[in-house]
Amino acid sequence: MTAHYPDNSHDLALLHAIAAGDRDALATLYRGYHRRLGQFLTRLTRRTDLIEEIINDCFWVVWQKAGTFRGDSRVSTWIMGISYRCGLKVLRQSGGLDASDDADDGAAAERNHPGINPGDDRELRDWLAKGLARLSADQRLVLELAYTHGHSIEEIAVITQAPVGTVKARMFHARVKLRNLLPGLAVGGTGTQDIQP
Repeated sequence: MTAHYPDNSHDLALLHAIAAGDRDALATLYRGYHRRLGQFLTRLTRRTDLIEEIINDCFWVVWQKAGTFRGDSRVSTWIMGISYRCGLKVLRQSGGLDASDDADDGAAAERNHPGINPGDDRELRDWLAKGLARLSADQRLVLELAYTHGHSIEEIAVITQAPVGTVKARMFHARVKLRNLLPGLAVGGTGTQDIQP
């Protein structure tokens, strides 16, 4: 059964065309998702050398599996799930999650896959980035999917192939950790001390 989700019809039409072998539809879908996936994958890994490889792997799977899309979720949820699994596969093969955490890689990721409008307040972005960097990859990922990409808890569960309860727990613990870390980071601290409520 194919459910109808808001703003899903264009992507669904492209997916049907891809299933019929339309390369132009694949190119259109690729262009439409490239930046979004780049932003998302930057949260999974800061290794910019792998991000393009993961995106290409993702769209190879989309090309092969477009006809199997059942419509149980939005097309974007399906594609994000594919990119997440492709990302995990590539990261396992290349040495793991967040193998390179230096600031240079983070700056390169922002240049190559700008996730935030350059006119935004840089200080606020840096403050939040410092807090997010102290979260586990799983915690960063669920926050990114929820707050940047607008996915629901249920959609995040589909993307990450984790139970809804696990996704909720990751979000809860990520928020608690950020609540405790961010005040210390705002005043130039390291954010490693425990802040008492």
